[in-house]
Amino acid sequence: MSAFHDLTLHALDGQELPLAPLKGKVVLVVNVASKCGLTPQYAGLERLQQTYAAQGFSVLGVPCNQFAGQEPDDEAAIAQFCSLNYGVTFPLSSKLEVNGSGRHPLYRLLAGEGAEFPGDITWNFEKFLVGQDGRVLARFSPRTAPDDPALIQAIEKALA
Repeated sequence: MSAFHDLTLHALDGQELPLAPLKGKVVLVVNVASKCGLTPQYAGLERLQQTYAAQGFSVLGVPCNQFAGQEPDDEAAIAQFCSLNYGVTFPLSSKLEVNGSGRHPLYRLLAGEGAEFPGDITWNFEKFLVGQDGRVLARFSPRTAPDDPALIQAIEKALA
């Protein structure tokens, strides 16, 4: 099992969210926020989920309040916002820190020292594509829309 699949997060409802069941799936990990100019990307992320889930793909949303306080609400409010406004069906973790001394182990793995694509997360909606084996395949800018051809191509290649 990969280090990625060894991790366990917490879901918005407080239940454990182990990543082990994602082994064999392609995962797009995205740090998300409800009050950001990029928040409408939720719609595109949900379209990716609906389009590719049957082929072994999942989006994993990771709420984070480290960028201009754009995710200030508690987990229940985040869940309600995502459900009501975007019909989100993909898993969402509880709020995590993606940068700094409190960086969650998931983000140490994705972007920390020794990572395939190291460097601090620059803003909300930065994306990491994780392969079926748990290896990070690509990193995409927050401004890369979910329907960007390069992102779609990377997902489809990873699923092939």
